[in-house]
Amino acid sequence: MNFLMKTLKQIFILVAIAFFCASCGSNLPDTSFNPWREIALPTESRLLDVAFTDNPQHGWLVGSKSTLFETNDGGNSWVERGLSLEENDLAMLSSISFSGQEGWIVGKPSILLHTTDGGATWSRIRLSAKLPGAPYSILALGSNSAEMTTDVGAIYKTEDGAKTWQALVQGAVGVVRNLSRSSEGGYVAVSSRGNFYSTWEPGQLTWTPHQRNSSRRLQNMGFTPDGRQWLVARGGLLQFTTPDNLETWDEAKYPEPGSSWGLLDVAYRTPEEIWASGGSGNLLVSLDGGTTWQKDQAVESVPSNLYKIVFINPQKGFILGDRGYLLEYDPQVGAQAASASAANKTSS
Repeated sequence: MNFLMKTLKQIFILVAIAFFCASCGSNLPDTSFNPWREIALPTESRLLDVAFTDNPQHGWLVGSKSTLFETNDGGNSWVERGLSLEENDLAMLSSISFSGQEGWIVGKPSILLHTTDGGATWSRIRLSAKLPGAPYSILALGSNSAEMTTDVGAIYKTEDGAKTWQALVQGAVGVVRNLSRSSEGGYVAVSSRGNFYSTWEPGQLTWTPHQRNSSRRLQNMGFTPDGRQWLVARGGLLQFTTPDNLETWDEAKYPEPGSSWGLLDVAYRTPEEIWASGGSGNLLVSLDGGTTWQKDQAVESVPSNLYKIVFINPQKGFILGDRGYLLEYDPQVGAQAASASAANKTSS
């Protein structure tokens, strides 16, 4: 009798576990296409940013442990390049940007690199020891001009090749988890613990703090093509501000309810096509501006968290992961998917 009861108990536990696991899985429809090609680079570093010169075939990729890769075929293949840095493997190259052949790289600890020949040579520019925080991002604005942020929310601009810098904001916002810039020059910064966020617009003297609008901690924030804001929070929550008021947020969405993987980044390929990435190869897409979502299950086998999505233009994009994993957008597959989506809308 005891043996029978023990056996029934084990069966009940196994059934409960199976039911629980099934309920945790994704119930999203799978995409009918996978426009991403997997590239495994020969590095264990986390990839952090990618940028191209005015030659669409020539680009650069940066990451942790002084990682620097170059492509001359539009991103199909990459060659590792060395940098002579005092920090050796300790340097984290977090951001890269080009305007024509002039490019900039920033990172920790307090690294600023500059090139005027498309990256054939890089020169290091010493930054002041009084710089608040460490360089976080850099944006090339034109000849000898760039805008740099730090990981505590300081914003600086140079117009003389980094000989001098002008502070655009007084004071700092505190250590940030993420910091994003809009096409109009505004910024949104998520605090290190994700418990609040701050915004800044050109001409303002200080950051404006905002409380998060839910109990879930913020993971990342950014801007939509039409100037609205988006946010992702713990538990896979996704939200957008309304078109007429940036202080008002639309109803919270959970693109993949039941999933245990959170979202890490969001990027627009077109005004209607949105990609959202997350942990353990989690990749979602919306073809209708965020109303409905599909899951790119073909990417789930990639053994990497997908931290950042960068679209250079609608036909060229990359998703950056850890341990050297990179996904390249294939425009031919993407164009076929867009045509199919348009045909479905027409028929309906």
